[in-house]
Amino acid sequence: MSADSDTAVSSLSCANCGKPAQLQCPKCMELKLPREDSAFCTQDCFKASWSSHKSVHLKAKLSTFGIGIPGEKNSDSLSEGWLYCLKKGQARTPKLPHFDWTGTLRPCPISSKRIVPAHIDRPDWADDGNPKVEPNSDLQHVVEIKTSDQIQKMRETCRIAREVLDAAARVIQPGVTTDEIDRVVHEATIAAGGYPSPLNYYFFPKSCCTSVNEVICHGIPDARKLEDGDIVNIDVTVYYKGFHGDLNETYFVGNVDEESRRLVQCTYECLEKAISIVKPGVRFREIGEVINRHASMSGFSVVKSYCGHGIGELFHCAPNIPHYGRNKAVGVMKAGQTFSIEPMINAGVWRDRMWPDGWTAVTADGKRSAQFEHTLLVTDTGVEVLTARLPASPNVFPWLSS
Repeated sequence: MSADSDTAVSSLSCANCGKPAQLQCPKCMELKLPREDSAFCTQDCFKASWSSHKSVHLKAKLSTFGIGIPGEKNSDSLSEGWLYCLKKGQARTPKLPHFDWTGTLRPCPISSKRIVPAHIDRPDWADDGNPKVEPNSDLQHVVEIKTSDQIQKMRETCRIAREVLDAAARVIQPGVTTDEIDRVVHEATIAAGGYPSPLNYYFFPKSCCTSVNEVICHGIPDARKLEDGDIVNIDVTVYYKGFHGDLNETYFVGNVDEESRRLVQCTYECLEKAISIVKPGVRFREIGEVINRHASMSGFSVVKSYCGHGIGELFHCAPNIPHYGRNKAVGVMKAGQTFSIEPMINAGVWRDRMWPDGWTAVTADGKRSAQFEHTLLVTDTGVEVLTARLPASPNVFPWLSS
């Protein structure tokens, strides 16, 4: 905070409590914002109002680009409520025009935040974007052994998540936008009484991730229409009755080239082979060895920056499950543990890059990437795939019907 010698400051009221103001927010001064929005009586008042006051800075920055705050209408610069993705104030497109895009994909506008009805039970980040319990939980270091009641709730949540992903898979075709896929995911989740876990998780603006072509993971649903020959991964997580269920699959859009078909099938097989070794006593690090062996024998590479994870009442927790070989994951599997395996396999190099939106991870060489994921339960004798395909799941993978 800065004391302003200008007498105009002392004539203003504190933006927080209404008392005479003696201080001014330095960021507001830098942005040349109106004094009445930036005057405070004390440091304590300034700190108390920071969580809401900082949005004034964000709004001012965005206005210079003709961009609105998420959830607000800005029809002068954007049509039909389309807004650009923001994460902690980052614009979806870079300020400089020479960002080094690795492939042909580009960010497109996204729609405003979807509404979750008041009766839906929601995780602690739903309102302000900040997980409270998860980062400081002991379960970031200790792998939980779940009770029979917890396991039953996990089964219920994971079945809903599977049904939601299947609903999304049914609408995939050339011409459909990934934003439309997100709408299907959102509405199917709400209809089942769940909350879409990604929505506002660390400010992620959508209800699922849609990763197209060179996007490895965390792609943001937007206005781009899927094109014939694309591949698209849809990553769904549902929060229901206090538990999360997480899965994803990569789908073909229309007529896909042979290398992309090989990549997607290999990634599916990597997950299946990894699941086949899950049982009590197996080291977590063995999962990466199995996946790496199959991917490399097929001429593909394994992403190292993103791992599988423990899941339950927390979205992400211990254990970490690396998918690459010679990893240093610690611990052995025990009955009652639940975690995801979600290999990301690239057609080219394994390295990744991040788009300016702070979320979209893409291959460093612009070649395609595929991913599959299941949430798993270690049983006394092996493994139960909690997000397994159902008899009603759409028959979209040729190798399953051959």
